[in-house]
Amino acid sequence: MAPVTRSSTGVGFCSPSAQAEIAEHPGAASGKTSDTRRITLTVNGQQHELQVTANAVLLDVLREQLGLFGTKKGCDHGQCGACTIHVNGRSVNSCLMLACLQEGAEIVTIEGLAESAGFEQGHHPVQEAFLAHDAYQCGYCTAGQMMTAAAVIRDDSIDGDEASLREAMSGNICRCGAYKNILDAVQSARGKMRGGQ
Repeated sequence: MAPVTRSSTGVGFCSPSAQAEIAEHPGAASGKTSDTRRITLTVNGQQHELQVTANAVLLDVLREQLGLFGTKKGCDHGQCGACTIHVNGRSVNSCLMLACLQEGAEIVTIEGLAESAGFEQGHHPVQEAFLAHDAYQCGYCTAGQMMTAAAVIRDDSIDGDEASLREAMSGNICRCGAYKNILDAVQSARGKMRGGQ
């Protein structure tokens, strides 16, 4: 297993490119920067031009500038999965991504999940399955769980057996411990979306 590199600048775990960005703008990690950049993001199918500070994480930009509060702010260290969104079709922890590095990205949040998958009306099958299997408990982790589940179901390299799905969903923590119901919901949605595979 490759060693995990952690930033020592107070922004928690971040990718090498994010660390390079912070190294280039050392005031950014302390929040003492007025360095801003204009970026364009497409979020849930709608293009936005935004002015962001160099140290702004994508999660905060989505919540504070675009008012998309469905994505939750959990641990801020990429460990709980509450902030999971899709960026360019990949499931990511938005608390670990600098917004300024996402220029031109296609982003989907829980608010746009159904429409992004072609369900113009109603819910995404994952959302319906979470409701049907009572897999939401307090609801705090639910958006992140659903975003990860949708990505897991789309991924042909992930098998549909219980162990594989548990492993694939393991980056999302449920404080209520509703893992059985969540797994049931993912299995149900997977069966519906893949025609019973």
